[in-house]
Amino acid sequence: MKLKTKIHLSSTLLMLVILILANTGIYFLFGKMSNTTEYKQLLSRSKELMAALSEIDQEEEVRIVLRAYVPANGAIRIIDASGEATVSTESVESLAKFHPSPKPDEKYAIGEYEGVEALTISVPIIWPSGEVVTLEMTQLLTDVAANLKILKYVLVGVTILAMIPIILSSMTLGRLLTQPIEKLLAAMSESRREGTYEKINTFAKGKDELAEMERSYNDMMERLEENYMHQEQFVSDASHELKTPLTVIESYARLLKRQGYDNRAVAEEATNAILTESVRMKEMIAQMLELAKSHQERTYEIMPLHLPNVLHAVVPPLRQTFRRDIQIETDGEVIVETDEKHLRQLLFILLDNARKYSDREIKTGVRNGAEGAEIYVTDYGRGIPKEHLPNLFNRFYRVETDRNRKTGGTGLGLAIAKEIADSLGVHLQVESIEGLGTTFRIVFPTRKGEDEA
Repeated sequence: MKLKTKIHLSSTLLMLVILILANTGIYFLFGKMSNTTEYKQLLSRSKELMAALSEIDQEEEVRIVLRAYVPANGAIRIIDASGEATVSTESVESLAKFHPSPKPDEKYAIGEYEGVEALTISVPIIWPSGEVVTLEMTQLLTDVAANLKILKYVLVGVTILAMIPIILSSMTLGRLLTQPIEKLLAAMSESRREGTYEKINTFAKGKDELAEMERSYNDMMERLEENYMHQEQFVSDASHELKTPLTVIESYARLLKRQGYDNRAVAEEATNAILTESVRMKEMIAQMLELAKSHQERTYEIMPLHLPNVLHAVVPPLRQTFRRDIQIETDGEVIVETDEKHLRQLLFILLDNARKYSDREIKTGVRNGAEGAEIYVTDYGRGIPKEHLPNLFNRFYRVETDRNRKTGGTGLGLAIAKEIADSLGVHLQVESIEGLGTTFRIVFPTRKGEDEA
């Protein structure tokens, strides 16, 4: 059974049961209230009768008074101390012989006379002779039965009429609840059949669970598609970029096998080329893995950082490792909020890039610029032609292929730097003049709160 049918049947049956229980309660409550009303009317009539009997001295006049107070469709009986009916009168034939007496703890008694319920009350009175007797008054509940019958028809009619909008609303509810699920199933089936990442065409702007489910599914499919594209890109990049060094290694290995054992110069050339390409391939694989990892969820520890201190912690080890002159310039106390580990990684990439493409000193520093606090890295190399700047952060993009091979560049370092900068919420900018050098800037945008302060 489909979910829509289950919702429709369950909600309809539930409302039907609720209506039946409510109407049954109304029916019996109305009957109880009607009996109470009849009881109060008989009790009031009995008090009037007692007042009338108190003014009579002759027992002969009692029957006349009793007939005056006998209820319509009812009867009156006088019961003496022995329990015998001494006097009785009735407006319905043989009703006086029907006498269900109330129990001591009951206000009235209900019995059935010829298929019709009858209500009887019993009250003590003083007989004209001074004897204490019992007055029993009985009333057929004909009007009550008629009213209950009409009420039953009304309640049945109301139930039938009420079920029409209930059925329609349950159908609407079922459609409302299952429509997003049907769209989700259709999108999933389409994705499985076509091998694509189909999304739900929805304009849901609500904040309920159904709208949230649609948005979450679309977000999930976007992330799956993005991860798949990254995987495809990684495989494509790896197969393309590793093909060249592997080809070089294979060629020199074959050369070494053919004549390297007899020719020392050829052997040295082959082993140097194999070693160089192996190191380059190792570096490339490490950078490609880092770039693939950069698309995963990163964890950050945002804290206030003193940027000059960060530079003084990053630069000295690089000076020692690369044996290059890296100068530090600072502009007072510059503090920003960011993640220190990822910022250090970003600085290392930029400084490593600067030492690869320049032979002179490298300058790095901190200053307060027009757009906010910034760290800059300047080299005095050959510079980058203006037309290459827009593509500089693309993966595997090389300005000069031969020069990149000479320096060991893979075209991935700046792409990784851009990924890190975007994840930190900072701007990575580049300025370059051919023949003079290149400057990379890490700009920390000033927040509104800091401007106001």
